[in-house]
Amino acid sequence: MGFQFSLATVLRVRAILEEQEERMLQRILFEIAQTREALAATESAYEAANAARRDEVFKPVIGLTLHASYGEIEELKQNKKDLQEKIGKLEVLRDQQLKIYEKAHRNREMITDMREEKRSEYDTEIAHIEQKTLDDVFISRRGRN
Repeated sequence: MGFQFSLATVLRVRAILEEQEERMLQRILFEIAQTREALAATESAYEAANAARRDEVFKPVIGLTLHASYGEIEELKQNKKDLQEKIGKLEVLRDQQLKIYEKAHRNREMITDMREEKRSEYDTEIAHIEQKTLDDVFISRRGRN
């Protein structure tokens, strides 16, 4: 009879839950990274637009062009603000998801430790049974001689 763990199904379910929570955490971290990249690109575009506007200050410019450059700068400012808020919300979500993942990990680990303990007990018991069998065989052979 091979080793059977009565909570094997529970262990599989908890492992699946842990993997799901880990994937969710990875998605959140990926989204944070993408948002930070978008924020860096927005800041770069803002600096470039601002520099271009400063360069054109002393040049004759059509009012429409000037108005468009100010509109672009305001839009970039708003995008930057929105992205910063999004990062803040994602970081809060990441912290919550990290707690959920850690709990799922602990739950799975507890069952895994229990399984390993039961496996160790099983292996020890099998070793005792095998040793007893060998001892019995040795004693019976010794008795024949």
